[in-house]
Formats: sequence, structure tokens, C-alpha cells
Amino acid sequence: MTQSEYFNRQIQLWGSNVQQSLEKKKIAIIGSGGLGCTLAMALGTSGIGEIHMVDYDTVSFHNIHRQIAFRLDDEGQNKAKVVCKLIESKNPFVKTVAFDMDFESFKEMGNSYDLILDGTDNLPVRGEIDTYAKETNTPWIYASVEAFNGQVCFFDEANFKVFNISDHKPAGITAPIVMHIGSLQANLALRYLAGLTIVKDKLYYLYFNDDGELITQKFGMPKV
Repeated sequence: MTQSEYFNRQIQLWGSNVQQSLEKKKIAIIGSGGLGCTLAMALGTSGIGEIHMVDYDTVSFHNIHRQIAFRLDDEGQNKAKVVCKLIESKNPFVKTVAFDMDFESFKEMGNSYDLILDGTDNLPVRGEIDTYAKETNTPWIYASVEAFNGQVCFFDEANFKVFNISDHKPAGITAPIVMHIGSLQANLALRYLAGLTIVKDKLYYLYFNDDGELITQKFGMPKV
């Protein structure tokens, strides 16, 4: 099997030069839970050369219904390591590295990336990601989910401090909304890494209203 065979449908979309350019890209996914799993599954088979997964947590049974990279047999194992193993089992042309640590420790390693993706589940860590991204001049994509709604934003110059940085935990989450928001996040990432046009510093808020209609709202984010 060749890369041309493996990535055939994307090469048809944007040509071999763009596909080859993805091989030189390196990204970090912070968090290997619901969003991180979806991001890894979508981007891990898209041709990005190197993907780093960061998570100190282990797989619990209650994770599995919405964290699509995990099986029952993975209970108790480190999430980042399990996800990396899965990505490489699906794509022989990608390099993955698992970091079994929190973001505070990870950022001290001094690695550089083309893009950082937020797959965490709390605002304080996202605030740390934003600070780190600004310090290292690295764009990052924020996402969060709760119940039947979610939001995504490609942060470049915008100020994340507009959010109330509290340790809010969602009361409940449906499995499909996690994959829906993660897929939107992954599409933004892939367009950016492929050199296609991307709208930055705009928050997309998606939710189902009481009638079951999917609503999408867009908000410009204040700059730093």
C-alpha cells in the first residue's frame, strides 16, 4: 500500500502537493477524552505527519460510550497511549507520541507545533493553553460540549479571558454531540493545516432548541 492509495480521496480533493505538505505538520491534542478521541480518529488518518496526545487520565467504563477510541478492554489504561496505538494501527504513515502527564508538565517540555487542539474538559486548563499559545505564537482551536450543545473557536489573536474561567463540569453529555463538535473542530484544523482559508477568532455555538432544530450562532471574539 502506498500513501497515494491510502489518501486517495483527499488527493482527489486538493492534489498531491497539498497532501504531501501535511506530512510536515505536527500537532498536539490536549486531552484524550471525548473530543480528543474524535480529533485523533479524524486527523490521525488525514495525513498529518506527527500527532502528540496529552492526557494523564485512565480509561473508565463510563467514558467509553462517548469516547469512541476506547473499548471495554482498555479500562484502566492511559488514554493518550491507547489513542496513539489506535491511530498507528489505522494509519502506517503517521508518527504519534503519547504524553502521560498534565498540561502544566507538558508545556515545560518546550516542543513546537503548527497547531494545538483543545480536547480538555475544564476552562482553567483552556486558559493555560491560551496563555501558552500566545507565548509561543501558536494558533489553537477551542471546543467544549454539554448536553445537546457545543462551541468551537479557532483562536489566533482573540482573548480567551472573555470566558468566565471557572471549573465548571457539565451535568451530562450526549455521545453524538461530542463527535459532532469534535468533527467541526477537526475540519477547521485540517483546512488550516492544508493551507485553505479559515475564519479565525469567531466562536461557533451549536445547539438544539426545544423543537429539536439545530441552531448555529456565530460571535466575533474580542482581540487581545
